[in-house]
Amino acid sequence: QVQLVESGGGLVQAGGSLRLSCATSGGTFRIYAMGWFRQAPGKDREFVAGISRSGGVTSYGDSAKGRFTISRDNAKNTVYLQMNSLKPEDTAVYYCAARPSAPGVVPREYTNWGSGTQVTASS
Repeated sequence: QVQLVESGGGLVQAGGSLRLSCATSGGTFRIYAMGWFRQAPGKDREFVAGISRSGGVTSYGDSAKGRFTISRDNAKNTVYLQMNSLKPEDTAVYYCAARPSAPGVVPREYTNWGSGTQVTASS
């Protein structure tokens, strides 16, 4: 079973940038599609971005399009989320997730989850 650990969250002013990382261990990273989700207090978990096993196919939720970029380094067993032009509404706990198949947009499609990292964008 692959384990996932997120890092890189923090407090940033609106308009700023953060880069999240998700380091994996205990599994064969390249067989997993990866996704980033977020959850704000009182809201459902929301799809942010997904990437295929090779990194050749990416997808984004509406809130992330044009501002966020997902990438992966299979040599380092790590997936990244570059977040630019952050807005207060981006404030949430961000989770990475793994799925031994094609990337999906629904949380229940993913089999492994990290514990999350807090991102706060202040106005």
